[in-house]
Amino acid sequence: MATERELNKRIKSVKNISQVTSALAAVSASKASRAQRQAQATRHYARKAFEIIQNLAAQPGASATTHPLMTARENVRNIGLILMTSDRGLSGSYNVNMITLAERFLRAADKPAKVITVGRKGRDAMVRRHFDVVATFDRIPDPPSFLDITAVARVAIDAMLSESMDQVFIGYSEFVNLVTRQPVIRQLLPLKPADLTGMPGAEYVSGVDAQKASQQSYTYEPNAEALLNDIVPRFTRLQIYQSLLEALASEHSARMVAMNNATDNAIELVDILTLERNKARQATITNQILDIVGGAEALKSM
Repeated sequence: MATERELNKRIKSVKNISQVTSALAAVSASKASRAQRQAQATRHYARKAFEIIQNLAAQPGASATTHPLMTARENVRNIGLILMTSDRGLSGSYNVNMITLAERFLRAADKPAKVITVGRKGRDAMVRRHFDVVATFDRIPDPPSFLDITAVARVAIDAMLSESMDQVFIGYSEFVNLVTRQPVIRQLLPLKPADLTGMPGAEYVSGVDAQKASQQSYTYEPNAEALLNDIVPRFTRLQIYQSLLEALASEHSARMVAMNNATDNAIELVDILTLERNKARQATITNQILDIVGGAEALKSM
């Protein structure tokens, strides 16, 4: 059994840790609340923008004016994945779940894949697993602005236009509520939803949340080509930005839950160690009493 002094040191150490985890939980709760409001404020706009892209692609005669980022390629030789994780840990299984899903998808796809990572945890994991990481971004400001994801979108768009990637997916944790988040992989490019039935690894790709394209006809001004050249890259950046907001809300909520659990575990451990210390103290007192009684009996016998 550990001595009373050793147990006192452990109790003090655990109490210090519980104070740190409690502070981290409070900070994460504040950040999670703000990130939740941001993600929910733009979620419907992003979905409506995607619906408009679908409608544009379904226009009569759209095949002649469709933007390259909206055109599905028959022969997909190379794929890309934008993987969003956090820069630091202490967030429970948040990063592990997303990285595991991404790895399963890439291995099941069984095609040359290029990975664009947002966050150090994803970068380190993909490098260790020997995937081809072509670009990495970290220290994204929190809260992020629309300009902060421009470079991420530029890499994906240039890769599609240069045909070094024929299909681009994005992996992030979708925010559900403060205690629930869902890692997902969705098709990002081409923007026109494709039928992924039969594609290797399709079981790891989530369906698109978008309404069926309407039959409404659009009038372009000045012309369809000029309009699509302007709005399609913008809508691509919008989808990446929304994914980043969802990922940040998920990260902060996951860290809040993990730190709350760590604080509860520390409090429970302090109770256990306190009981052990009391037992050790009682054992010490009992041994001292026995020594005194034994000494007194020895003096009597003399």
